[in-house]
Amino acid sequence: MFDIGDDLAYASARRSKTAGAGGLTGRPAGEGVPAPGEVPDRGGAMTAAGDPVAVARREFAVLLGEFRRTAVLVPLDEAGDLWSAEQGGVRWICAFSDEAALARFARVRGEAGREWAYRAVLGARLLDVMVPLLPGPAGVALDAGSEDGGMLFPPVAGIVPDAVAIDLGGLR
Repeated sequence: MFDIGDDLAYASARRSKTAGAGGLTGRPAGEGVPAPGEVPDRGGAMTAAGDPVAVARREFAVLLGEFRRTAVLVPLDEAGDLWSAEQGGVRWICAFSDEAALARFARVRGEAGREWAYRAVLGARLLDVMVPLLPGPAGVALDAGSEDGGMLFPPVAGIVPDAVAIDLGGLR
């Protein structure tokens, strides 16, 4: 079943997790382009590519930006709401990059034989609109049940709106 609903933003083109990564710097084209061996840190300053924390932050920023621009599939529960699960005190909206990823999840759950209704929703809409509607801390789990373990977008500043982000106690 495919139902995009009038209240949900939908993007018809699906993109890979790394497509278009070069456009995420937030600077005009050609301006502030990193030199070989440098990557921008969170403040936009250039950092040596050998700094593993800076590299990891940049890689995550690329994935987050791509997720925000991509339509993902979110299964619906029996009540027609977006399907979510609680783990460790966090409510996770479960989203999938394509029907094959959703099918793998269904098989892992032992529910491959039933029909899964779902909606296509932009990742940005999940993070910016749907997460704040949930009670307590919430984030998005992308491709749960996949061989690589999927990707988590936790309820922290920079991923979800600050008003619903949990405080990491200076660990950012």
